[in-house]
Formats: sequence, C-alpha cells, structure tokens
Amino acid sequence: MRKTAFIFPGQGSQYSGMGKELRDTYRVAREVFEEADDALGLKISSLCFEGGDDELKMTANTQPAILTTSIAILRVVMQETDLKPDYVAGHSLGEFSALVCSGTLPLADAVRTVRSRGFFMQDAVPVGTGAMAAILSVGSDVLEEICREAAQGEIVAPANFNSPGQIVIAGHTDAVRRAIELAKERGFKKALMLPVSAPFHCALMKPAAERLAEILERIKFAHVKTPYIANADAEPNTNKTRIRPLLVTQVCAPVLWEQSVRKMVSLGVERFVEIGPGKVLSGLVKRIIKEAIVDNIEDITSLKAL
Repeated sequence: MRKTAFIFPGQGSQYSGMGKELRDTYRVAREVFEEADDALGLKISSLCFEGGDDELKMTANTQPAILTTSIAILRVVMQETDLKPDYVAGHSLGEFSALVCSGTLPLADAVRTVRSRGFFMQDAVPVGTGAMAAILSVGSDVLEEICREAAQGEIVAPANFNSPGQIVIAGHTDAVRRAIELAKERGFKKALMLPVSAPFHCALMKPAAERLAEILERIKFAHVKTPYIANADAEPNTNKTRIRPLLVTQVCAPVLWEQSVRKMVSLGVERFVEIGPGKVLSGLVKRIIKEAIVDNIEDITSLKAL
C-alpha cells in the first residue's frame, strides 16, 4: 500500500495572513489559534494574521507563529479529509509540529517551548557575530573540506542538508565569508549569504541547546502514535524517551533533510503532504525524489485541490 508522510515547514516559510482564511472558516482551526493565544499569554493569532515582516522575522515570534498555523491546518485536514500519515517529519522548527501531529507533544507545551527556543537561539550569539550561507551545486564531502579550510580557528560547518546540491552552512561571520570565497574559487559560483538573524544548527548554538534542555525536562511526552523522522539522525522514532535528547541535539546539529526524505522513501512512502505555510519543503522533496507525489496545504484553495 502507498504510504503517506506529513511534513511540516520551519523558519522562513512565514508570511502575514497565514492561517487566517482557515481560522475564519473552520471552528477547529479557530480553536487552535485560541489555545495558542491562551498558552502564550499573547495574541500569536494577530501576529499571524496582521503582523508585519519585521515582527514575523523575529525568531521568538516566527517559531510559535509557524507552529500554530501548521497545527491549525493539520486539524482541518484531519477533519475534512481521510488522509492519515504513516510517518511525520519537520524541518528544524517543523519537528515540533511533527511531534504534535504524532500525538506525543501537547499543542500548549509545543508553542511555549518553541517561543523559548526562539529566544534562546537568538540570544546564543551576539547580532552580527554569526551568519549562514547557501552553497549550491556542491557535494557534502567537498563542502566539509571547504569549511575545515575556512574555519581558521573559528566555527563554520554544514547546517542544513536540504537537497542534492543545496547545502546551508553556519558559523562565525568571517568564517562563513571565507567559505563562500573558497567555494567560488573552486567553481561553485552559487554561494550567497542568507538574511537570517543567527547561525542556526551549528556549535555556536550550544548555549541555546543547554537552556532548551532545561525546558524540555519539564514536559511530559506521551506515547508516539505516528513514527517521526528526527532531523538529527534521519531515523524513525517511536520511543518517547528519545525525544528530549533528539530535540536538544538538533539545535547544534545539521538538519538531515535530504537523508530524512530518502529514509521515508525506503520505508515505503510515496506521497508527501506539506502542512503549513509556504511550499519550501514540497520543492525540496521533488528535487530529492523526482517521482514522489507531493501536495501542500496552506489555505482553502490548496485544501480543495487536495
């Protein structure tokens, strides 16, 4: 039988107005936004529907906003269709949405945790000290060698293995710039700095990982109903005792997205349904597995198309 994976986007997919149409139409979506507002003690719903780009780009706002929108969409999908996931996965922040979908993490705990996670990640490195860059059309082995040469006593390393030939690096700003220059010298012309506020998924995030670990210790995870593929090891997990260490490791470790998609395909997944704002993951999946069946759901139009 054809297996289906639900996949959830991470930071960068946000936009003003996300989720509003579904909130206005479906009670189940409205209840998600209300629960998130109550859990946070602030109107994250207003930020999703009316927030400006600058507000939405703030990491501590972005993370709960995308998660809340994704779960609102998920609840509508579960109510209005007969789709059920065999596996779930999410890109970075999206892993928390996947855990809510899997039944192991309550929504209220999830939104509070990712808001704290956003603060921790932003505070871990002074503004301007760290950076991220995308290097295209380069193999992982070559890029890891470039990063070693560019480090020169600082930190720079692969942060996201997104798809074949699309890898993001992170680290100290000067080291990232040196890596870009080395990549261009070796013929990889498509290398550019990314407009992000911190160097995510590298060793510079260790202070954030330590603070997140303290938060996660206070959360009671339930049984994992749907196996989720973790970013840190690209393996299916149903053991709730592994969730905390996997989420802590994820903060400093690279996101193994290409490996995660390939793992799901090896487990029989043929259809990927992206649930949340934007179509970033849908595009990445098609680059990784051209024959995959890919849908995205973010509004009424895409829901009806499904």
